[in-house]
Amino acid sequence: MKRVYVNEEWCLGCHLCEYNCAFANSGLKDMAYALKDRKIFPRIHVEDGDRITFAVSCRHCEDPICVKSCIAGAISKDRNGVVKIDRNKCVGCLTCVLVCPYGALSPDGDGIMQKCELCLENSCGAPACVTGCPNRAIVYEERGEEL
Repeated sequence: MKRVYVNEEWCLGCHLCEYNCAFANSGLKDMAYALKDRKIFPRIHVEDGDRITFAVSCRHCEDPICVKSCIAGAISKDRNGVVKIDRNKCVGCLTCVLVCPYGALSPDGDGIMQKCELCLENSCGAPACVTGCPNRAIVYEERGEEL
């Protein structure tokens, strides 16, 4: 399965992946209107360290602990291996945030959990974080490794 991978040595810490993600998932057609003067809730997050910066997103694990731990049954894995959240079922309990070893889940502005779903629902073709990364630090590819 194709997944989003980050090459930390190329990450500039510019946060453009976050803005592109938030825009792609906003449902709006104008980026300035969608993001200007608003708090954004991207599904990918850049972590700034002392010596390195890197983007964190869902790894779409083979055996996702978030699916097993969701008390509302809101998180599932589809037949293509994509881990998804049903916004209508999520109760915002944060259990998935606690169990995810990668820190890939976070609440949106309404307290509903969100995570990278590979931009499959917003028809970008490729994840917006990948297409918007100026340094190609984020890639969308198949690597044959199991998570």
